[in-house]
Amino acid sequence: MTQQPHRTPPSTPTTPPVWDQGHQQAEPAPPPGRPGGEWATGGLVFAGVLMLVNGVLAILQGISALAADDVYDRIGDYIYKISLTGWGWIMLVLGAVLVGVGYGVLKGAWWARMTGIFLASAAMVLHFLFLPYQPVWSGIMIAVDFFVIWALATAPGAPPRRTA
Repeated sequence: MTQQPHRTPPSTPTTPPVWDQGHQQAEPAPPPGRPGGEWATGGLVFAGVLMLVNGVLAILQGISALAADDVYDRIGDYIYKISLTGWGWIMLVLGAVLVGVGYGVLKGAWWARMTGIFLASAAMVLHFLFLPYQPVWSGIMIAVDFFVIWALATAPGAPPRRTA
């Protein structure tokens, strides 16, 4: 009987690291079928900036509605009867919260992403209700809120889901 030499089992093949132009190891690509990459991460940062800007503009819009009721036209028979002073307070509070949550999104806080989705949804509904006072501006802000919801919901870095 001849003894065969001891062979070590073949190891799993490893892929060599990908190097970029600066000879630094680049980050691996996101798994297929999942949103990710630089574009989605950039969308998350852009959503955070949009939330900050939207918050500041809502604060200014609220102040203008509170300070002088002649800034906005009076609407005759509008089904959602809230005075401009009421809209001013709503916009002021929403704007202050949006600024705080937008800052949290830029810092990468998970709670800020979830809260941002909720706030952008609420802002979308409020801008819809504000359509008779500022139709063009409200339409633009509805589109911005839609992008913010999409970017916060699809950006990479979400915690893994638990399976039961």
